[in-house]
Amino acid sequence: MIGRSPGSLVEAAEAAQRRRRRRAWPPALLVGSALVLVTFLALPVGVLLLRAIQPDAVASLALPVAAEALRLSIVTTLISLAVIIVGGTPLAYLLARYEFRGRAVLDAIVDLPVVLPPVVAGVALLLVFGRRGLLGEPLADAGLTVVFTTAAVVLAQVFVASPFYVRALKVGFAAVPRELESAALTDGADQVQAFLRITVPIAFPSFVEGVVLAWARALGEFGATIVFAGSLAGRTRTLPLAIFAALERDLDAAVALSAVLTAVAAVMFLVVRTVSRGRF
Repeated sequence: MIGRSPGSLVEAAEAAQRRRRRRAWPPALLVGSALVLVTFLALPVGVLLLRAIQPDAVASLALPVAAEALRLSIVTTLISLAVIIVGGTPLAYLLARYEFRGRAVLDAIVDLPVVLPPVVAGVALLLVFGRRGLLGEPLADAGLTVVFTTAAVVLAQVFVASPFYVRALKVGFAAVPRELESAALTDGADQVQAFLRITVPIAFPSFVEGVVLAWARALGEFGATIVFAGSLAGRTRTLPLAIFAALERDLDAAVALSAVLTAVAAVMFLVVRTVSRGRF
């Protein structure tokens, strides 16, 4: 042990602790309790996926209604994601790097859509952008209608999904050492160059995580959309709304579309886990 650095001693202790954790068997009661919840979570998803591979369910994916809903979901979520990135990036940087009066209130406002029930979010959007809403009435006088249009779908998705992007990117910006940025400025770089060459590469995994989480949340949005945009085929009926509509007349189509959303969610989860572990 003599002559070894403190850092190597810490690493050796952590390695020994990891080996002990691998060799240790958890208590049977702990395993049993965990299995109950895991089974409860996995069983419905497993049954859904097994039902989705049946010929009738697979064939329903070729229906025009399914393709139309999938296309609308992809288009609206990509537009929403672009809006979220443009507006959310400076907000995340502001919250991560500056202390100012009212910062806690601003932070709470950003988090609020996460805890609001989606139906409440839809009602709130109606009060602002509805035909008699705060902004909806002036827009209607100018010949612009938002409610029950594709634009309303985008607004609903931005409202519910933007906090996920801002939260993730805020953590990424906060983790960038100020000393590296200062060193870049000392070496002759300006603020923009330091941001692009130092801040962006370090915060990039958090950016990817935020994009994935926001896009997945926008893709699965239902409550605010059906209240604020309605369920109009070809205009506002996204994939979750198409699933809800299909439940009334075609269970196979609802199962197939649900399996598509489940598969997308699983892929998004794997991407987030990969990024968070630094393997991206």
